[in-house]
Formats: sequence, C-alpha cells, structure tokens
Amino acid sequence: MSPAPAAPVAASPVVAYIALGANLGELQEAVRAAMAALDQLPETRLLKTSSLYLTAPVGLLEQPDFVNAVASVETRLPPVALLEALLALEQDQGRVRTIANAPRPLDLDILLYGDAVLQTPRLTLPHPRMHLRAFVLVPLAEIAPDLPLPGRGSVSAWLPAVANQGIRRIPC
Repeated sequence: MSPAPAAPVAASPVVAYIALGANLGELQEAVRAAMAALDQLPETRLLKTSSLYLTAPVGLLEQPDFVNAVASVETRLPPVALLEALLALEQDQGRVRTIANAPRPLDLDILLYGDAVLQTPRLTLPHPRMHLRAFVLVPLAEIAPDLPLPGRGSVSAWLPAVANQGIRRIPC
C-alpha cells in the first residue's frame, strides 16, 4: 500500500482567520483544544487567538448558548484543503451535520483567507455573513481590529452594526 498523497500547498504562506464555536459538551475545553489543533495542521501555524465569548444562538434559537472565539493562522494549505482539515477536526470532536445551525460540539469556519474572494458550492470567501455577527466580529476585532473585510471596510467599522447582539467575554 502506498502512502497517502501529501496535501497540496500554496507557494507562499497566507494568513487565514478561523471562527471557532461550540454549544454541546465541555464548551471552553472544546474551543481551546480546537485552537491547539489548528497549530498541528499540516503546513499551518497558529498566530493569534481571541478571548472566549459566550453568545446566544443565531438561526435555530431553541438550543444552548455558544462559546465562540477567532484564531488567525499562517498556512500554505489552499482554501479547500484548509476547509477539509477543519471539517476533519469537527468530525473528530463528534460533529454530525443534520440540519442547518443545529447544536454542535465544534464548529469551525474560514472567515478570511488572505485577500481571496471565492465562491464554490462548498466554500465562500470571505465568509458571507461574518460582518453581521457579533460572535465573529467582536473576537476578530480583539485580534485584528484594522483588518479589512473585502469590499466592506475594517472589522472595527462594523462593530456598531452588531452592538445590539448579546455577547459576553468569558474571564480567563
């Protein structure tokens, strides 16, 4: 049996931003473990992580609150290979995809991949709803307030738009 082919790599590293969340099981531990796992992905290193935040669910409201965070990574994995790696981490933590926005032990989303703009059936970059969600913008603003959202301005410029959404930083 021959070894599995190596994951494709980009010519130069790209900074990507990943949203992390969980609302089933040991929430804080799951998000912290996922942050550490990002640093173990092939051709990837963890750069920065936000604090953890407690947030109400969006979409399907009849479920437990979430613990959310954002991390930045430097990676040579192309966007779809990074997505596959994140989906594998979710599956390792017991995520089973049933209905949209269902409760989950781990949720990982690529928010930004450098300045890439991409729309495929599996992946849209930048994340199409990130500028509308406090659970993304507040932790993202903590680690990269001046980061531009392609076609929308900076992260911090969008914070007033989500000020009415409940989000609370979890003390360390």
